[in-house]
Amino acid sequence: MASLVSLQNTGNSINFSFHLKSSITTRHSLALYKKIELRFSQNPYKLNPLCTYAASNNTNNNSSTRTYRRQGVTTQRQTTKSRPKPRQFNTENRNENHPSPENPTFQSITVDLMKLCKEGKVKEALDCMGQGVLADYNVFGALLDACADTNSLELSKRVDDFLRKSKFAGDIELNNKLIGIYGKCSYMRDARRVFDKMRERNIASWKLMVNAYAENGKGNDGLLLFEEMRKGGFQLDNETFLAVLSACASVGAVQEGVMYFELMKNEYRISPGIEHYVGIVDVFGRAGYLNEAVEFIENMPIEPTMEIWQAIRGFARIHGDIDLEDHVEELLLGLDPSIRSENELRAPPRKKLSMINMIEEKNRVSEYMSMTPFKGEGNEKLNGLNGQIREAGYVPDTRYVLHDIDQEAKEQALQYHSERLAIAYGLISTPARTPLRIIKNLRICGDCHNAIKIMSKIVGRELIVRDNKRFHHFKDGKCSCGDYW
Repeated sequence: MASLVSLQNTGNSINFSFHLKSSITTRHSLALYKKIELRFSQNPYKLNPLCTYAASNNTNNNSSTRTYRRQGVTTQRQTTKSRPKPRQFNTENRNENHPSPENPTFQSITVDLMKLCKEGKVKEALDCMGQGVLADYNVFGALLDACADTNSLELSKRVDDFLRKSKFAGDIELNNKLIGIYGKCSYMRDARRVFDKMRERNIASWKLMVNAYAENGKGNDGLLLFEEMRKGGFQLDNETFLAVLSACASVGAVQEGVMYFELMKNEYRISPGIEHYVGIVDVFGRAGYLNEAVEFIENMPIEPTMEIWQAIRGFARIHGDIDLEDHVEELLLGLDPSIRSENELRAPPRKKLSMINMIEEKNRVSEYMSMTPFKGEGNEKLNGLNGQIREAGYVPDTRYVLHDIDQEAKEQALQYHSERLAIAYGLISTPARTPLRIIKNLRICGDCHNAIKIMSKIVGRELIVRDNKRFHHFKDGKCSCGDYW
């Protein structure tokens, strides 16, 4: 056996001095250098090599220290041919958002995300990003624009997640687009989260939040935010005051609306446009101050337009002021004799494809048209709902049916308005107790408004309907608009 006196590890070699007993077998080569194999085994017939060393034939070398190398371990002296080639990285067409080539786990994946966005394939683009494809600033902007067009909340949330992890998380314009999308989808909690986490905001950021609060029936929150905006020293413009007047109208804040209207003229020196006068009429009308609204119109420094008189007519109809409604009808016909009164019966158009509703369910958006017969389980669900709301006190308001048909046919026509079809299908295709979001391209009629209020109490869900005017949050038999829209 070997008796080792000293042992030192020097990388791939072992240097040691030793005294070997006679049981170690050595073999010398006939070359200029002696090659010795040291074998250790208790069985003399089976000797396993332990290590080898090379010894020079030079007799003048009296060093007793020899260098041994372990078998199977390569030395640092390798030829150029045996060395592995360094990894090559493709640096062509690399934008500033890609990782550096020092990252050994990075693999370049070529996908045209912008092309997918232009084709409307937002989900496919997000799936590619989830597999490691990185988006630049323009791609994030295109993704948010596509989400705004489709009103898809789930896809918007995915874009939000990717944006927060990117180098563009603090960009003002991208965050403003997110606020607008969440406001359109009636998801004010996330809209406020994005707003609060912005390190820098511009005036558009504040206007978007105030307007989103107004459209979702949370005007008080919008007014509080506007006061913070004023304290911040922002230069307010006419669009900002439009959002403020809308917030006042959504909660019936008449005094505040008049105050901000005067503040706009006197302190900020902004000349009111026709849209601001319509906003004040809206503030008076929603609160039921019809006489004050008429007085305001008569004292306007500019000639009232048809838009203003149409707004007054709508509020007179909502509040049941028939005399005022008839008077405004005469004024409208005097301004434009070619228009027909909505109370007059008119023939249906040849193609009734304009009334469309969309509902987002299971990460997709479905469309429903009022002329399309609703089949299957959805039709059964809708018939059941119609029976339930009648038992709960619903009475069809056939004034909103403008066709010359009998009373029973009018009631039947009201039951199959597109927003009701969308709600019925949403109830059977989404989990229980989850809110439903309906997007309508026309203004919701008064009969459907009353019916959906009762539906929300029966099904125990929040039914969010967005028409071309505002959001309606139906919950527990009430609507956020206060029945004024």
